[in-house]
Amino acid sequence: MKNRWRLAFFFLLGIVTLLLITIFIMVSAPSDQPQKGFDSSSGSGEKHVSFDVSTNKADLNKIIHHYLVTEGFTGPIDYEVLVKDQVELYGTFPVFGQNLEMMLTFEPKALENGDLVLRQESISIGTLNLPVSYVMKVIQSNYKLPDWVSIQPNEKTIYVSLQEMELKSDIKIRANSFDLKRDDISFTLLVPVD
Repeated sequence: MKNRWRLAFFFLLGIVTLLLITIFIMVSAPSDQPQKGFDSSSGSGEKHVSFDVSTNKADLNKIIHHYLVTEGFTGPIDYEVLVKDQVELYGTFPVFGQNLEMMLTFEPKALENGDLVLRQESISIGTLNLPVSYVMKVIQSNYKLPDWVSIQPNEKTIYVSLQEMELKSDIKIRANSFDLKRDDISFTLLVPVD
């Protein structure tokens, strides 16, 4: 009886050893599939690597504020951009030598090409009733805006060309979604690799 158990034990030990050796050989053998990851000889022609980034309104407000201050876009007339359920532009409006408080609201939309268009929704300048196109022309001529932001007064829109935005290390940015009511804001960062 002891010999049977001993024989069964050695038989089982042999199977386990054979199984471990087989697994070790399979793991250490080179793969037939191409390696994933960075391969400088791949010749794929890719000039950018993309990273998808999701954010929320609170963090986006911090980034916008930081960008406007550090890039010096607070000109002779101060303004502030806040992202809430709409994009809000606060500032002052010069009328007859006096600065009046103003607020414009915009509905943002991410475009197919990755840029943003802000469509003007409402305007508030004290108790004055001024045409929106006139107010946007005054903003265009008095506010210091980045080169990649263009105000189109007749269309009552602001076009934000994110692809022309200059970031460090030549990183480019594309808007994927910009739904402020659901706090669904996502971008793709294109990082150059050549």
